[in-house]
Amino acid sequence: MSVARNPQAPVLIVDDEEQSLAAADITLRSEGITNIVTCRDSRLAAGKLAAGEWSAVLLDLSMPHFTGRELLPRIVQEHPEVPVIVVTANDELDTAVQCMRDGAFDYLVKPVEDARLVSAVRHAVEMRQARGENERLARALQADGLEHPEAFAAIMTDSPSMHGVFRYVEAIASTPLPVLVTGETGVGKELIARAIHALSGRTGAFVPVNAAGLDDTLFSDALFGHRRGGFTGADRDRPGLIEQAAGGTLFLDEIGDLATASQVKLLRLLQEGRYYPIGSDLQKASDARIVVATNRDLAAMQEKGEFRRDLYYRLRSHHVHLPPLRRRREDLPLLVDHFLDKAAALLGRTRPTPPKELVGLLGAYAFPGNVRELEGMVNDAVSRHRSGVLSLESFREKIGPEAIAAFGSGAGPEEAPEGSAGSAEDAGSRRAIAFGEVLPTLPDAERLLIEEALRRADGNQTTAAKLLGLSRRALNNRLRRAAGEPEE
Repeated sequence: MSVARNPQAPVLIVDDEEQSLAAADITLRSEGITNIVTCRDSRLAAGKLAAGEWSAVLLDLSMPHFTGRELLPRIVQEHPEVPVIVVTANDELDTAVQCMRDGAFDYLVKPVEDARLVSAVRHAVEMRQARGENERLARALQADGLEHPEAFAAIMTDSPSMHGVFRYVEAIASTPLPVLVTGETGVGKELIARAIHALSGRTGAFVPVNAAGLDDTLFSDALFGHRRGGFTGADRDRPGLIEQAAGGTLFLDEIGDLATASQVKLLRLLQEGRYYPIGSDLQKASDARIVVATNRDLAAMQEKGEFRRDLYYRLRSHHVHLPPLRRRREDLPLLVDHFLDKAAALLGRTRPTPPKELVGLLGAYAFPGNVRELEGMVNDAVSRHRSGVLSLESFREKIGPEAIAAFGSGAGPEEAPEGSAGSAEDAGSRRAIAFGEVLPTLPDAERLLIEEALRRADGNQTTAAKLLGLSRRALNNRLRRAAGEPEE
């Protein structure tokens, strides 16, 4: 089973005392900081640092050849991005002050308590990671394209907002920090989680689990596993999903449905990187990267006491929010073509020709089920199709006149909280029309309303008429009358 390096870039320990090196190495590894390089000869330190990327340096002050006092300013000057923690038996205040002035990140006096050493190294690694993330984000924001578009091949989109999401994902994918993915049902949250894993460089597995419906006992057993005899019916050892995701990514979907007791256990796992299988007194270390997803508003749940605030901020070290389909309607033609190909292949049929009115009709719909709902619509239409041009009838049945009318204002549910599809009350409020100080005349209001309906329907009069609650002929007569032509 492959295990990821933690942290990805190693920690360098420079100390001429073999016993001190071994003690620091054992202490850090026991707390999950396993990517460590030791160096007893201070003359080799500069070369090692120049040879690659480093998360942090633990530097002893009193060494033969080059002292830590000599190496510190050189490391800070040549590798300013790498935090240096000075470790020494010298507890003189002047020495500590001078080291901090020379650029030391922290100053520890031997003998160092294990908890203090681990805390200092973790803090330094986190700061190094934050600097790297800021640099990657800056490059991503300035870039026009993607470095690894193949990671997003499963997500069909021409949307600028989605490509902005992809650039952000590329920037944060290689970090070990948790990622919170939010968005309505059916927007593709698991696809984004898989893209994060593909870009992370992790060699372990991608292990998905749906947290919805799991009580605390089932959650603990699923994630942490159990030892034989841990509970009634546990007749053998069973590894948990965390162990299966070693060196890879654990994806927890529907995290907003997690029970309070389970939230506490997940928080402890994130904080300590360690867990107890059920029935075991021995802790296990975890290096699985945690990615979670929800369609619920976790911020609102915090206010109601339904979701722990400390867990929320741990989980959203990085936050990816996916826009709903109604906010990227430019993707409709691409998605329709893709799902037509997919449905025809699945059903073993010739791909039907979509009518030109289809995209306009779909563009008038709110799609509460988003991309997944669109795929279901296309699958149903293809399964009913017999020959010729694809019928619009099955689409109209699913969209329905009430749903189209509810979306008629075009305001869309962006006012709704993140991860919420919006309530019926929200939909009603979006149908309101905002008037200026001067009211339009009835003929002007009619003209503006017809123009807006035609714009949303991409010029298709049948679809525009449905938006307005008119027959196709009634709309045509109004258009002819406005143009000074006789009605039909």
